[in-house]
Amino acid sequence: MIEEFIKRIKQSRSYKKQIVHIEELPARSAIFGELEKPLPENLQKILLNQKIQFYSHQAQAINQVRSGKNIVIATPTASGKTLAFNIPVLEALTRDKKATALYIYPTKALTNDQLKVLKELEKESGIKADANIYDGDTPQHQRTSIRENSRIILTNPYGLHQYLPWHYKWRPFLSNLKFIVIDEAHIYRGVFGSNVAMVIRRLLRICNHYHTIPQIILSSATIANPKEHAKRLTGKDFEIVSNDGSPRGKKAFVFWNPPFVDSTNTLRRSTHQETKDLLTLNVLQNLQTLCFTTSRQLAELITRWTKEELTTKSKPAKVVTAYRAGYLPQERRDIENKLKNKNLIGVVSTNALELGIDIGSLDSVIISGYPGTVISTWQQAGRAGRSNLDSLVTLVAYQNPLDQYFMKHPSDFFGRPHEQAIIDLHNRYISLGHIMCAASELPINECDKQFFPELFATSIQALEQEKLVTKTPRGWVYSGTARTTEVVSLKNISDKTVTVFCNGNLLETLTLNKAYEEAHTGAVLLHQGETYICESFDLDQLVAKVKQENVNYHTEALKDVEVTISKTYEKSGEGAKAGLGELLITEIYHTYSTKTYDRVVKRTPLNLPPLTFSTVGLWFIIPDKVKEDIEGQGLDFGGGLHAVEHAMIAMSPIFAMCDRWDIGGLSTPLHPDTKKPTIFIYDGFEEGIGISETLYSKIRSLWEKTLELIDNCECREGCPSCIYSPKCGNENEPLDKKVASIILTEMLKFCATDEYSNREQIFDVPNRYQRTIDL
Repeated sequence: MIEEFIKRIKQSRSYKKQIVHIEELPARSAIFGELEKPLPENLQKILLNQKIQFYSHQAQAINQVRSGKNIVIATPTASGKTLAFNIPVLEALTRDKKATALYIYPTKALTNDQLKVLKELEKESGIKADANIYDGDTPQHQRTSIRENSRIILTNPYGLHQYLPWHYKWRPFLSNLKFIVIDEAHIYRGVFGSNVAMVIRRLLRICNHYHTIPQIILSSATIANPKEHAKRLTGKDFEIVSNDGSPRGKKAFVFWNPPFVDSTNTLRRSTHQETKDLLTLNVLQNLQTLCFTTSRQLAELITRWTKEELTTKSKPAKVVTAYRAGYLPQERRDIENKLKNKNLIGVVSTNALELGIDIGSLDSVIISGYPGTVISTWQQAGRAGRSNLDSLVTLVAYQNPLDQYFMKHPSDFFGRPHEQAIIDLHNRYISLGHIMCAASELPINECDKQFFPELFATSIQALEQEKLVTKTPRGWVYSGTARTTEVVSLKNISDKTVTVFCNGNLLETLTLNKAYEEAHTGAVLLHQGETYICESFDLDQLVAKVKQENVNYHTEALKDVEVTISKTYEKSGEGAKAGLGELLITEIYHTYSTKTYDRVVKRTPLNLPPLTFSTVGLWFIIPDKVKEDIEGQGLDFGGGLHAVEHAMIAMSPIFAMCDRWDIGGLSTPLHPDTKKPTIFIYDGFEEGIGISETLYSKIRSLWEKTLELIDNCECREGCPSCIYSPKCGNENEPLDKKVASIILTEMLKFCATDEYSNREQIFDVPNRYQRTIDL
């Protein structure tokens, strides 16, 4: 069926040779394994009733858990990891009637999905575990009963972070804790992963207080460093289970590059329109399809456009819907069930459905734009063919440098190893915050270095200086007045949430920066493919009011960015000076564009107060002689700076595990702090997440790759494949490809090697922690 579908596409009149590569992933038979000793009769009965035979990696995992080892199961999507950890946990709970287990999931949707699995296993096995979810949605009147009676509790890192100060209420559960299960562990990387690693250490410290040493089971997608990642996440040693024994059907992985629409071969057809057409074709052929997009707004737009297209072809539009964060919990559950029950043929989602929520077997996956990492691409691709059936995956390229690079070099993608999952245990802000939290949970002593070996003494010293901890005979205790868990954020983003109402009813919630983009007065907010016009945006009350109105346009907010150097960690170089340090970023949203598809039809001024945040960034100064030579030739120096900034951001994911949307930039012919022409690249997260430090240490290599990208691009004056950016707040003006090449060539002459590694650690208490005294 899949081969016939591809053949039909190639024969259609609309086909313009968009398929640039098809990678055939062959079918694979199952490899089975054996348990070292039989399971209890009640669990054996489940296997017989469901005709389950363990795959080799499942049997290996169960044997390792039974022998008391911490394990990480690192196999692909849909390989049966859940069964591999549920069986030994339930077996232990069968043998020890007091034993408990804590399951930690990254999202509420996944938690709800896995509760159903556990309840079914409980019912079939007769084990009384009373599995329950304990998170922010759990009603207050049920919480005491769950803590006291449930032997399996499912939660998420955000909830766990909030509950640890109340550990005494959990004493019966924690005193008998035998297992901590951490599912989708590859998600815990970057700033979020570094915070979760500290939360796990705080949990293990409290378990130690109650005289328990729980066994830890991690489940992860395929990553390059599963053993190292597991140890960094928990501080414990692990055995690895990674040889996948599960079967799979044949999979066709198609690289789809939108066709050129101009005579000079510089402008390609919109990726969004190509995605809409492909999704429509899949749905018309009754191929159940999941389409991944790179943003909430695109998920809604592609859904809307696909519904409109299906209506013209006499196919009911209700078979397609959007799915993303921000929907109410019941809306998401309904969509998940309809997809699993085949009542929906197409769903357009952000990466919210990338994780292992059980939505059944799908025929096709469309990935609209490279997700930024090999890990995410294969996770999304793994959603197709979640059984022995043949399946189709289509990666639709954007006209940006990274996507176009893979379209031209598909073997580089398929031969590329999965990235490492990075956790930074030496991030001074993260360590400081969680050691402060630990001091509020139990008095902290020198013996607690076993849980916080990195930066322990320095953190205590800094907190003591700021009077946030006080030395007592029992150890250091927290002496601030605010709740530490309210001050320390797991994602280092604004904790302000904007609530959106329509006719007095709650529609959805948005973070403040998302509300600036999508819920300002006059904005078109998209929700489940429907359009809503924002009538008011109250920043004091954090409330937006919208009305439902069908319109054929959408809006896009534009912003200017100002960068101030707050503190310099390091400077390098002579003629071409580079620096690394703390930056204060000010974002000024000044205008929004009204667009029909990709065409701007109107611009309207915005009047919103600036958003500011502190982060870490790098900068480099262009030598005066380079500037003088370029301007002496009558060339656009400012356009060249701007082009270098765009292209460097585009190539950064090759060197740092990030997405181009995680990075900000600014270029200016004269910066007030440096008094020179300067280009800034910075982490787009408060306090930074380590991206800029990595790029700074590899700045020469980054310049080389960026120059190679620009010089090898076939365009004459610049295009989206080299120097144009989809996130530019100045609508990609001015840009000069020739000058960008000159600047980078000259910078490489000044900079001989990559030697920017001796960063001075300046250890300060962040302002948000100091606020605890005022509060």
